[in-house]
Formats: sequence, C-alpha cells, structure tokens
Amino acid sequence: MIDESLMVEANGIRMHATTTGQGPAVLLLHGFPDTHLVWRKQVPVLASAGFGVLAPDLRGYGRTEAPPHIQDYTLDQLRADVLGLLDALNIQKVHLVGHDWGGLIGWQLAATAPQRIERFVALSTGHPSAIAHAGILQHLRMSYIPLFCMPGVAEHMLRAADWFAMRQFTSEPGQIDVWKRELDQPGRLTAALNYYRANLKLALPHSLPRVKIPVMGIWSDRDPALGEKQMRDSAHYVEGEFRFERIVDADHWLQLTAHERVNALLLDFLAAKKPQSTF
Repeated sequence: MIDESLMVEANGIRMHATTTGQGPAVLLLHGFPDTHLVWRKQVPVLASAGFGVLAPDLRGYGRTEAPPHIQDYTLDQLRADVLGLLDALNIQKVHLVGHDWGGLIGWQLAATAPQRIERFVALSTGHPSAIAHAGILQHLRMSYIPLFCMPGVAEHMLRAADWFAMRQFTSEPGQIDVWKRELDQPGRLTAALNYYRANLKLALPHSLPRVKIPVMGIWSDRDPALGEKQMRDSAHYVEGEFRFERIVDADHWLQLTAHERVNALLLDFLAAKKPQSTF
C-alpha cells in the first residue's frame, strides 16, 4: 500500500492531499471543520479493497493555502480547486465521496462536470435545491448559520470556554483535539467560516443541471443540522440511479461514529463500476 503526502498547484493555490493505495481513483472531500484526517477510518479500507484513495485538505484547511478574502471561498472556487487538483494529478475520472461542505461541492461537480465523476456518494448533505425546499423544520435546524456568518462573533463563540460549542458536535473520542490543533492555527477558523459567509445564496432555490450519474445519499438519524427529508428528496434532482441509506444511532460525523456501516455501503456502491483513471 502506497501512502504519500503531496503539495500541488491547483486553481492558483497550493493544495495538500494524501494518496493511499493503487487502483481506480476515489476522491474524498471533507466538510466543516475537518481536514483529510476525517477520512482516517475509510482510507485504509478503500485502499485494501483495491482503490487509489485521494484525500485533500480543501481550501483554507490543513496544509492547503487559506486565501484572505470571503469571496475566495465561493462554491465556484471550491469546485475549481477540485478539478484543478485532478488535472494536476492527471486523473480523468473518479468515484467521489463528499461529507458536509464536501457533499455540497460534490453535488456541484456531479451536476456540472459529470464527465469527471463515475459515481457520487453524499454523506449528510443532500442536493442544494432539496435543502432549500425541505421546509421550515430544515431551516430551523440550520439556524446557526446566520451566527457563523458574523465575522469575529462566530470565531469568539466557537473558541469560548475551550471550544465548548464544538465539543458538543460529535461523540467521536479525541475529535475535538484534532479540530483544536488545526483551527488554532492563524486564520484557519476564519477560513473555515468563510465557506458559510461566501455562499449565503445556498439558502435560496437555484438551478443546477440534473445529475445524470449514479448517486447514493447516506443520512444519519442523530444529525442535528440536516434532516432526512432533504436527503430523500435529493432523488428529485437525479435522473438516474438514486440510492438512499439511513444509518441509525450516528451523529453528523457518521464516517467516524458509524464507520463500519459507512465503509460497507461505500464498498458495495463503488464496486458496482470502477472508473478507468488510476494512480
């Protein structure tokens, strides 16, 4: 098994990524407030199954550059980062797995660059239009977002009392220590929050091309921010195969707190067809 850390130029920034294993390419995109390390329970399993696993730190996270301005974090930029990373590594097509913001980027790529994606797995985050139309209960679940969009206030709130608020996010042992280590670095917490500040229009219905590649949506029943409806209703925006999987007794970070079930689903879904691109 090959495990390598890379720094590449992509979309005008330097991006860090790890590659593990050899075989058909699987791209893992993390969300807030994570780095590539959130996939630590998936990478060895996928690599052992014969996939080449690419796990980047997205813009502003980990060892990837953190541009200074809010508008540096629009979904257009984030999508271009991922495509630039694949181009830099000469990877033409991947299986894509995204969680949280990585899932939103994944939906964008599945809709607008389907020639680069074989199959897409969305963890927690449904199609943006499904989220926008999911009703008042879903909007109440996301009532924290206006606070996250307040510069300075959100940073202070999240750091207060030794990161008390973030300690409530997940039951995964030691995860808060991972987040603290990364977000204590200068500018990193602000960069992470800029994803919300730069993409306020996500709360409004908008149009993306219908997704024509196979999609699996995985949702966990203890997710406080994203309800089941927004994931189930994502089927309305997928022309082809849409598979919904519900995981019981797992929080939003289901790739950590329900990793055995998530890994089994990934292997089953991704094995249905393997892309030609390998590394």
